[in-house]
Amino acid sequence: MQADFFDDDPQQPQVLQLAMADADVRYYPGWLTLTDADRYLHDCQKALTWSQDYIKIYGRDVKIPRLQSWMGEPEAQYTYSQLLMTPLPWQASVSEIRSLCETTTGASFNSVLANWYRDGQDSMGMHSDDEPELGPEPIIASVTLGEPRKFIFKHKKTQEKVEVVLDHGSLLVMQGETQRYWQHGINKTKKTIGDRINLTYRWVYPLTTGK
Repeated sequence: MQADFFDDDPQQPQVLQLAMADADVRYYPGWLTLTDADRYLHDCQKALTWSQDYIKIYGRDVKIPRLQSWMGEPEAQYTYSQLLMTPLPWQASVSEIRSLCETTTGASFNSVLANWYRDGQDSMGMHSDDEPELGPEPIIASVTLGEPRKFIFKHKKTQEKVEVVLDHGSLLVMQGETQRYWQHGINKTKKTIGDRINLTYRWVYPLTTGK
C-alpha cells in the first residue's frame, strides 16, 4: 500500500503510518531547498570516490547493482554481506549535510554510506540495517538527491508492504525498533529515469566495544 501520512504542517515531519506499532519512520519532503539539493547532487557526482563492489549472497560473489562510497571517522569501519568497508575522509558537502541531519534529528553521525543509482536498473535489495556495530536501535538519516525513487518497507513477520516515493532534497529518518521488525529496499524499474544519490548517515560503534 502507499504510505499514509499525517500532520499538514510543512515544518514538521510526516510520520509514516505502518500497521504495526513497531516502527518509527519520519519523512521530511523539501528538507533541502531546490538550489541546495541541486548543488549537493552535483558535488557528490564529481567529488566522491565511487566504486562498484562485490558482496556475498548465498555464498556467491555478486556485483552490487549501484555505485557506493563509504565516508566517516577513521574508527567507523562497517561490514555488511561480508564486505568490510574502511571509511574515506569526509567530503565537504557530505559533511555539511551531516551537520544539517544532526540538527534535525538531534542525533550524532560518524559515517555515511553513499549510493549512486545511475538509472532504473540500479537497485537495493530488501534488508535491515541491523549489523551489531550499529547498536540495538540505530538512527538512520537518509537524504535523497536526484531522481525520486519508490522506497519499499516490508514487515519481517506479517509481510505487509508500505511504499513511499522519496523526492529530491528529502530526508527520511528511521529509528527506534524499525530495523528489528522491518526491511527496506528499492526495486529496479523499466522506466527511463535519471540518476539518484542517496546518503545514509549513521553512528557506527567500534567492533571492539561489542556495541
